Amino acid sequence: MENLIFDAHAHYDDEKFDSDRDELISSLPEKGVFAVVNNGVDIETSLKSIELAEKYPYFYAAVGIHPESVADLDISKIDEYISQIAGLLSHKKVVAIGETGIDYHWDIPKAEQHIVFQKQLELSKDTGVPIIIHDREAHGDVTEYLRKYRPYGLMHCYSGSAELLKEVLRLGDMRISLGGAVTFKNARVPVEVAREVPMDRLLLETDSPYLAPVPFRGKRCDSSLIIHTAERIAEIRGMTVEDVLKYTKENASKFFLNT
Repeated sequence: MENLIFDAHAHYDDEKFDSDRDELISSLPEKGVFAVVNNGVDIETSLKSIELAEKYPYFYAAVGIHPESVADLDISKIDEYISQIAGLLSHKKVVAIGETGIDYHWDIPKAEQHIVFQKQLELSKDTGVPIIIHDREAHGDVTEYLRKYRPYGLMHCYSGSAELLKEVLRLGDMRISLGGAVTFKNARVPVEVAREVPMDRLLLETDSPYLAPVPFRGKRCDSSLIIHTAERIAEIRGMTVEDVLKYTKENASKFFLNT
């Protein structure tokens, strides 16, 4: 079978891959992987994502500032940080801004998170580059920003309800990516979302090295494990696994690569 796995969101620069990064990444095409978007969470990891994209033809980079990284920023210099991110967008392998967003799970200054998120939403609108959005326990505020900016974006590892999904899809040209959580035992809400999301808006991701699907939950995740997420979504929707992978590969290719 042709390579059909398009991993819309991963972090192969993470230290969990330090021992075998090159060996693992080099093996992905023989495991069915077509493409991977590696996401930055700050300036340093954005540059590392570009390095990976330069080294591997099937890797692409997203560059941005994650809400958890806001705690390490001098917010008075936010325009300088955004200027650095903007400068990276001209690289031929950079396909998105991100990941960015809002995270209320951790004790990170909310006002500063909002500033950093808004700046990246504005950058996306100004440049036409898609934005990858992280929303953790912040559905109300993230939705308000979607309403204001109506972005061309991807809700990474979508964790809202099926009802909220309908609203999100109305607020801009939005895509939804699902990962290993849909395979977890008692995963009622992710299953509802997987059933309801329009097929032309669905992408698959791993968030590697995190969120490995069953039967690998709790272990290090890599892009080849998307097959288990695809199998569960195929079961939920009454489709073949191959069709799920084909649709999501096509959707991700259009979103990130304009192909």
